[in-house]
Amino acid sequence: MALTVKQEKFTLNLFAGMSQREAYIQAGYSSNMLPGVIDNHASLLAKKGEVKVRLQELQEQAESDKIMSVKERKERLSEISRARLTDYQESGMDGGWINIGKESPNTAALSEITSTTKYDDNGASPTLITKVKLHSPITAIAELNKMERIYNDGTTVNVGVIVNSKDLTDEELASIIEDRSSRRITQEAAGS
Repeated sequence: MALTVKQEKFTLNLFAGMSQREAYIQAGYSSNMLPGVIDNHASLLAKKGEVKVRLQELQEQAESDKIMSVKERKERLSEISRARLTDYQESGMDGGWINIGKESPNTAALSEITSTTKYDDNGASPTLITKVKLHSPITAIAELNKMERIYNDGTTVNVGVIVNSKDLTDEELASIIEDRSSRRITQEAAGS
């Protein structure tokens, strides 16, 4: 039996290293339940035979030498974000020139290299013009930040809490009310 779209997302999220609760919510399942209920549903889903089989398939694919590991992807993105055009430029008496070889640093950052020959007005004295274009370091940094989950994706989880107010001091109760009010204002502002 094939996985549903949500089950596939859940499995991919588990494979990416998310907790069962986080994988369940990020896959699109309801987050309006108490954390214990979400954990129970996520645990049951993780134990389904189809989910286990798919997770095993993903792990086997990841072990293949042809697929980049998370570490390799991070290293490649780091190369891109650290590269500078000066990494490939050599200075000499006749001006600067581009030197790109096997030992050049940060070669993953190279997006495009083009060379053209330009002649003077007499058709003599050829000059080789090489242009180097690098991948965007900002895009690479953003992707690294996503991999590390540095950014909040804006997902809000509402959790209903029942509090027996007679067990709280006036200050504690006021703090809870103030916190919930400020969250509601922030959510309303984000929604507009």
